[in-house]
Amino acid sequence: MKRKLIAAIGVATMIAGVAACGSDKKDDASAKPADRKDTVTVWLMSDAQSTWPELVKSVNDEFKAKYPNVTVKVQYQQWSDKVQKLDAALSGSSAPDVVELGNTETMTYILNGALAEVDKTKFENSATWIKGLEDTCSYQGKLYCVPYYAGARVAIYNTDVFKSATGSADLPKTEADLTAALDKIQAAKGGDKAYSPLYLPGEYWYAAMSYVKAYGGQIAKYDGGKWTGTLSSPEAQEGLKHFIELVTKYNHGDKTKDEADHAAVMAQEKTALIYGNGWESGSVVDVKAPGNPKLKDVIKTAGMPGPNGKALPSFIGGSDLAVVGKSKAQDLAKEWIAAFTSEKSEAVLASKKILPNNTKQLEPLKTDPATAPIANAVPDAWFTPIAPGWATIEKQNILKNMLLDIIKGKSIADATKAADEKINSLINNAS
Repeated sequence: MKRKLIAAIGVATMIAGVAACGSDKKDDASAKPADRKDTVTVWLMSDAQSTWPELVKSVNDEFKAKYPNVTVKVQYQQWSDKVQKLDAALSGSSAPDVVELGNTETMTYILNGALAEVDKTKFENSATWIKGLEDTCSYQGKLYCVPYYAGARVAIYNTDVFKSATGSADLPKTEADLTAALDKIQAAKGGDKAYSPLYLPGEYWYAAMSYVKAYGGQIAKYDGGKWTGTLSSPEAQEGLKHFIELVTKYNHGDKTKDEADHAAVMAQEKTALIYGNGWESGSVVDVKAPGNPKLKDVIKTAGMPGPNGKALPSFIGGSDLAVVGKSKAQDLAKEWIAAFTSEKSEAVLASKKILPNNTKQLEPLKTDPATAPIANAVPDAWFTPIAPGWATIEKQNILKNMLLDIIKGKSIADATKAADEKINSLINNAS
């Protein structure tokens, strides 16, 4: 597998290797801090600029105090075009030293040789890093990035609608009670054919795979040195069956869509419940379109009940920080990341109701009403296969297309068999 990986990444690895070799002279960790005159360019997503700018400033101030002649340039990026900009920068001479990556993006850059290896022991609380996040930075026993913050999916619901239909503004604790409540909402809203008690889009593969996980299934398994698709297993098929039943019964919108507009649908008061990222509750009530600020005191979050009396397992979301292999100041880049993900820094994120990168600091958030639903969803969260070809599988929309086929009438057995065949043809090959 290692030989295949080397062949697959080819020129990209050679470029990264040359850059790393060329940087050894300049990457002088033994020089006195006051003698360093490097520039460290950091790409952070705009979330840091809008929500925790004081953390960025304090870390940079501390860094400047230690390295008075080192310049840290923080450049804020947008999720919509970051990947395209990063790919262009990596192929040229303007690559950043530190880059924030969504945890679903990391494997692509690990496999193409773009990221430098890091030593886990150099980072605070690394012994209690959230495993799902650490896994997104790991490949073949080596670590290529540092967990930054975590995210999970929760139930986002309209308390007024639930109270009007059921007498309680609280989300039911079990799925049986939840579907009973949704049935009452459906009866109460029967005159509005466009109203969905639960807006669960048919192509929403993150949600679908959560139900697969709830029944003990998985997308693929690693055995005997290779990955194999397992969506056609009985457990996975049972989870998909359950998901499709919920979509069919409660979603009266376009079932062939994904979840991109579900916060807008809730803002338009066309649903009582969605299953989304914790931060999407803010999007529902945002003063900016398509949010509806009139719902500010009405929209709440809770843990999403799942099958068999348990909470629905969530996809582990979040961001990681990596050092680019081309960096000429890798030691400084790693030190900046260590400061930005220290216990002190992660405490700032926790104060903003952002989930920290470690279970130690996550624990208090499990009892905070504002963060309990999402914090409690993290420990049992799942992630996509850490496999060479996963990025290609996502790009080709294999899971979305499988779900769309089922929604359009293809049997779950046939759809999952076809999906497994496509997964098997791609999952072990580096893109």
